[in-house]
Amino acid sequence: MSSPSPIMDASAVDRALTRMAHEIVEQHPDAESLAFVGILTRGAALGKRLAAKVGNILQCSCPVGVIDIAMHRDDLHLRPTPPTVGASQIGFDVTDKTIILVDDVLYTGRSVRAALDEITDFGRPRRIQLAVLVDRGHRELPIRADFVGKNVPSSPRERVSVLVAEIDGKDAVVIES
Repeated sequence: MSSPSPIMDASAVDRALTRMAHEIVEQHPDAESLAFVGILTRGAALGKRLAAKVGNILQCSCPVGVIDIAMHRDDLHLRPTPPTVGASQIGFDVTDKTIILVDDVLYTGRSVRAALDEITDFGRPRRIQLAVLVDRGHRELPIRADFVGKNVPSSPRERVSVLVAEIDGKDAVVIES
């Protein structure tokens, strides 16, 4: 792999999340039934930030959950070792809620499919919408994001990585060949 090329710096990440929050509020001006669920690991951090931004705009507190999709992945049999499974933490009833599912990068769509399975293990939401910081294309499943921070055309040979301050010490999006 070549050295990483920056696509977004910390201010660009923040601007993208702010814009996405405003788009969510535009579609959901009443936060009563709105909740956020982030996919571990970086989607969880972004989900908390997005929920806070929406809460600031609507002057309310939006429930936030975190899910681990490891046991719902369709590639378990292809991995040499079993995945480490973390606990999903959804401290609210998802039934009849509009769930904003948050992830860092949308690529093949397989992680999102696994996340949908995990969420429905907790109940039957009214609606699930997808928010991603980066959509890089190359879908293998018929899944699209409702809210996108940045579209990044990429080659399947490239790797798009999102860095978040909570985990990586800084916010950035980089691409490696």
